[in-house]
Formats: sequence, structure tokens, C-alpha cells
Amino acid sequence: MIKKMGGAVAAVAMGAALLAAPAQAQDAPFRGKQAGDLVLGFGVIGVLPEKGGRVDAINGKPDASDTATPQLDLTYFLTPNVSLNLIAATTKHDVKVRGSALGDVNLGHVWALPPTLTLQYHPLPQSRFSPYVGAGINYTVFYGEGGSRTSPVSKVDIENTWGWALNAGVDYAVNDRWGVNFDVKKLFLRPDVSVNGGAIGARADLDPWIVGASVRYRF
Repeated sequence: MIKKMGGAVAAVAMGAALLAAPAQAQDAPFRGKQAGDLVLGFGVIGVLPEKGGRVDAINGKPDASDTATPQLDLTYFLTPNVSLNLIAATTKHDVKVRGSALGDVNLGHVWALPPTLTLQYHPLPQSRFSPYVGAGINYTVFYGEGGSRTSPVSKVDIENTWGWALNAGVDYAVNDRWGVNFDVKKLFLRPDVSVNGGAIGARADLDPWIVGASVRYRF
């Protein structure tokens, strides 16, 4: 996953360099962020869950794998300093229970769809190098539970759940339209898990980090 993320970040950086070449040939003043700006981004994210929670009956710790996936995001500026950002991506994770009374129990895989809306504050909206911080809310839908499981496991259900999000990142404007973005989010996400129709209950303290890089276009 780290190798995939490294290659994706390198691709974003190369794209920024290609965009920068014509931008450097122009002498027009830089526009900066303005109210009403709509910015579309496309890039890649790494989703890095924590390894924690509880498992009833057999004990142990839930474990979800790290993964990387493409992402679209949309940012709307309410003022030059304040924006709303929405991300859209879906990720596939292998899930296990480690260190249980039955040893390591393979629960198969699950897909997660975690749209996250954050309110962001940009202290330097007129700068090409423009950091921001934010906070918001997330609703994660889990679907497609399946795949190879340890033999005692016939069914796994992971509850859709709400969570909070913290956010920080930086925009670099290559020109008035194109830019690159590096972003980090921390989600507080702790869904309930049911195994074999409720025979075993659990709570997965996923609390994932979402780390991403993207190319952005301002309309």
C-alpha cells in the first residue's frame, strides 16, 4: 500500500511540474481564493485504520487492513477564508480478529464508503502556498462483506455509523485554475460488528487516518 501511495504522490508531483511550466511563463498576478470558488480534485488516498476495539465471548482485537484508492473531492468557498469540502471514495479492507481464544480469526473483507464533509479555515487565502485546518462529520456505509473466512465464521455484518472528522492540509496554486493538494484527515469511527447472526458481537475502533494527494481545478 505504501508503494502504491508513493507512486501516486510522485504522479501528482509530476503533474504539478507539468502545470507549472506554462504558469511560470505568465506574468499575470495571482488571483487567490475568493468567495464562490468551486474546486474539483482528483487524486489518491491511503486509508489507515487503527487496530483496536473489543470482541465479546472470544476476546481479541479487531483488525482492518490499510488500503489505497482513487478519490474525488469538491470544495466550495463560502468566503476567501472558509470553505466546505466533501470527499467521495470507496475502499476494500481485509478484516480479522487477532489474539482471540480461537487464535487469529479471518472475517473476510468489507467495502467502506465514507463520505466526509468538513468545514475548513484558510488563514492565507491570497497565498499560493495556502494551509488550512478543518473539522466535520462522516457517515460510513459498509457493504459487500464476504471473501475467504475462517471456517467457524458464516456471516459478518458491520453497522453503518456516524463519526467526527478532523482535517489539515495545504493547497499549492500552480496558476489561477490548477493546483495540487496534500490532505490529512482523522476520522473517529467505531462501528458495531455482528458475527454469525449475533452469536459474537464486537466493536471495531477503526479511527482511520486518511492521507491523500490530488490535482485540483478551480472553476
